[in-house]
Amino acid sequence: MEFLKNFFEKTKPYVQKGAKYHWLHSVHDGFFTFLYVPKTTAKTGAHIHDYIDLKRAMSIVVLALVPALLFGMYNVGYQHFIAIGELANTGFWDIFLYGLIKVLPVVIVSYGVGLGLEFVFAQIRGHEINEGFLVSGMLIPLIMPVETPLWMVAVATAFAVIFGKEVFGGTGMNIWNPALVARAFLFFAYPAQMSGNSVWVALDEGDRVIDGFTGATPMADLAAGTVDYSVVDAFFGFIPGSIGETSFVAIMLGALVLIVTGIGNWKIILSTFAGGLLMGLILNLFAVNTYMSTPFWHHMLLGGFAFGAVFMATDPVSAAQTGKGKWIYGLLIGILAILIRVINPAFPEGMMLAILLMNTFAPLIDHYVVQGHIKRRMKRAKISA
Repeated sequence: MEFLKNFFEKTKPYVQKGAKYHWLHSVHDGFFTFLYVPKTTAKTGAHIHDYIDLKRAMSIVVLALVPALLFGMYNVGYQHFIAIGELANTGFWDIFLYGLIKVLPVVIVSYGVGLGLEFVFAQIRGHEINEGFLVSGMLIPLIMPVETPLWMVAVATAFAVIFGKEVFGGTGMNIWNPALVARAFLFFAYPAQMSGNSVWVALDEGDRVIDGFTGATPMADLAAGTVDYSVVDAFFGFIPGSIGETSFVAIMLGALVLIVTGIGNWKIILSTFAGGLLMGLILNLFAVNTYMSTPFWHHMLLGGFAFGAVFMATDPVSAAQTGKGKWIYGLLIGILAILIRVINPAFPEGMMLAILLMNTFAPLIDHYVVQGHIKRRMKRAKISA
């Protein structure tokens, strides 16, 4: 790869300010710093003061998402062949290949549209290309139903980049998680395409669906008072749902990578699960229907709770920044997610709304935590005086 490094170093003078191709400076710098660690540190936005820079940090998050992505591809094929009654006659690689063909275009559209817009904004502003979309570009496909039309994925991605991030100043300045902004946009703009049975299982035109098959998510089944899956299936992820959110095992592998490398904050992950378990237990004590009587720990395996706790709530830009604030922030996300999920029948999945709401209040949480520290220090100062 030395020839690539030499190429970038030789062409660098041609893209500097005043040079013939100065308008390509952002693109040149973006590719160069992605392939090789730069010798400079961040000047604006999110700051990384460590042995790795922001691109390397984002790359680790993408690697942590790979188990969920690969299992999501397999599960898409698995659910498809169950639906048409051909699972017993289909091998592992045929199942995975079908899922790969379905999921890969969604990933390509997400990265193509998102990175394209990042390049455009960087060129217009004359800034470096923001690294944040390396993660958002992978998160957006993983939180989408498999049958989401590609044009909707493109529109949602553009909305997330422009209105969820760039209007605030780019990476490090956004107040909401961009991937969740994309999901929320589709959820409210195109509800028919984001709900119902057909969106969760890939069924090509002309496929034969077996009698009694339902593609509804387990949460929708629970809300309707029926259960059509096992705890083991929910744990490993062999259930309908968004592409990357079904496998608790794959998500926990990603969590392990994030915690060991120090990229993901374990306080937020742990407190989010604690909040969900607490709210689930309270609902169990006052259960008046099937959904409320669902075992409190079972909620951790369903929907996007685990995925949101590990990959969404821990977003270092939109999450709380103070130590105590992280505990409060995560606890409230867990509580609100289960509360919205169970109490409000219009939103069988509450994780998206819970995280976006707490993104909004994260600065307020940090403010009161800091003010509390200041008051205690002032009080100690007066006593010592």
